Amino acid sequence: MGTFSMWVVAVFAFCFALWSAAAEQKIERISGSAGDVLDDDPVGRLKVYIYELPSKYNKKLLQKDPRCLTHMFAAEIFMHRFLLSSPVRTLNPEEADWFYTPIYPTCDLTPTGLPLPFKSPRMMRSSIQLISSNWPYWNRTEGADHFFVVPHDFGACFHYQEEKAVERGILPLLQRATLVQTFGQRNHVCLNEGSITIPPYAPPQKMQAHHIPPDTPRSIFVYFRGLFYDVNNDPEGGYYARGARAAVWENFKNNHLFDISTDHPITYYEDMQRAIFCLCPLGWAPWSPRLVEAVVFGCIPVIIADDIVLPFADAIPWEEIGVFVAEKDVPKLDTILTSIPTEVILRKQRLLANPSMKRAMLFPQPAQPGDAFHQILNGLARKLPHDKTTYLKQGEKVLNWTSGPVGDLKPW
Repeated sequence: MGTFSMWVVAVFAFCFALWSAAAEQKIERISGSAGDVLDDDPVGRLKVYIYELPSKYNKKLLQKDPRCLTHMFAAEIFMHRFLLSSPVRTLNPEEADWFYTPIYPTCDLTPTGLPLPFKSPRMMRSSIQLISSNWPYWNRTEGADHFFVVPHDFGACFHYQEEKAVERGILPLLQRATLVQTFGQRNHVCLNEGSITIPPYAPPQKMQAHHIPPDTPRSIFVYFRGLFYDVNNDPEGGYYARGARAAVWENFKNNHLFDISTDHPITYYEDMQRAIFCLCPLGWAPWSPRLVEAVVFGCIPVIIADDIVLPFADAIPWEEIGVFVAEKDVPKLDTILTSIPTEVILRKQRLLANPSMKRAMLFPQPAQPGDAFHQILNGLARKLPHDKTTYLKQGEKVLNWTSGPVGDLKPW
């Protein structure tokens, strides 16, 4: 038997040993302040006023294209629905801590279901012009006590390609607002300090329907399904995922420890529950629904996205449940993962088995205590009370309504 074959046999024996040990494992509670934060109840700690907008900003967009309810940007829709019946809602704006503008800027889809961000800046500007003209609350802070859900690839930079998103920057009118967004990367122009990074939407009911018995052996060492190259948008290669996905494929396509493919089988969710490690590499943006799926299905997320800011990082101990691999180290991925001690893997699996960890990553309907909706509210509550710089002096202006690309200034 060759050296490589012996290595493969040894790793599969390792997988079996892990499964045998895991059968005896119990759920482990998150220790320290992170566990306490994860279980926080935001009710009674803040009040949110919801602006009443014409339906063209939300409901009519959804009626035009119901697919918006199921794509990974749907948090903007479900957050609106949640807040409408939430006990934190107030009908009296004078007692509100936060103001919410319910618009669906990603609900403009191509025939293949991808969001077109090009109208979003004009739509956002239009909604802000409306609330600033009809209510006094925006003008007294220029949005510093307002929050917006902006789940685009690069948040309020409103473009799916990083180079163009960086060139655009965050929409100028949103510079003082709190942005609730899926995009998170340290030292990036598309992430304002104070933003709340959230998980992308993944359909809870659909995932629930694919659960398999928890004692099923995890016989797959490394699992990934998705693109390695985006030939339509990056025909020369190297730009998409900064080359990290291409490196995974070129280095491990023939490695028997890696179950990787562009195919998306009907057993995708079941396969994740049979895997020890699930790769979560960046794509066009650092984040993807794989992160949610890995946590929900107890598969240790292998995060390949330099400088990523992960969802609810003050509540979820990502360093303890995941494995971080630098993009430049992708060719050493096999060595890195096979070198992790068994007891470390088992502890990560125990933490991932904690139901509170899974709830925090999901937007269920109806909402549940500790879910992603509540984690967003917790994040907003922790920013209270607003400091004195929130409120402007009478007649004071900070934002420039005419700055930004000329195309953004056209009426919506």
